[in-house]
Amino acid sequence: MAEAITVARPYAEAVYKLAVADNSFSQWSKGLKLAAEIAENDRIKTLVGNPLVSVKQLSDLILEIGGRKFSREARNLIALMIENKRVQVLPQVSLLFEQLKAQHEGVLEAKIVSAFELESGQLDQLVEELKRKFKRKIEASVIVDSSLIGGIKVEIGDEILDASVRGKLEAMAIALKS
Repeated sequence: MAEAITVARPYAEAVYKLAVADNSFSQWSKGLKLAAEIAENDRIKTLVGNPLVSVKQLSDLILEIGGRKFSREARNLIALMIENKRVQVLPQVSLLFEQLKAQHEGVLEAKIVSAFELESGQLDQLVEELKRKFKRKIEASVIVDSSLIGGIKVEIGDEILDASVRGKLEAMAIALKS
């Protein structure tokens, strides 16, 4: 996975620069998500790398599926990636572009894992606290994981805030062993 991200990064950064230049974030976001969905399709995956399917055939097929939903620039990018045998990293390009877009817009994505379902008031209060801490807008997604036993765990970028019972028990176990 790290290799795919490494291959995808230059493409995502180039698309990001184009989006900044002509303020086309929304258009690129939609186009890349669609391209990623197409690239992840099992039927398309079987055609990628198949010696019986030419680069042009694969390119024509993917661009036909996307149709008018792809801008001229997106069509060029997809054709280039197919030609360079990079179509399999389109999902990573889309993911990296979304991260760059969120950074540009001053938005941080927070993955909140909770032992129990959060009420909307609790979630709103937590998001407000995260906004104050990080001084940025927060977009939160919530996942319920009962294995936490109690509490929450918040992941923002490479920072993890673990206030779960399981996390505290693991920390105590480590402290007792040392």
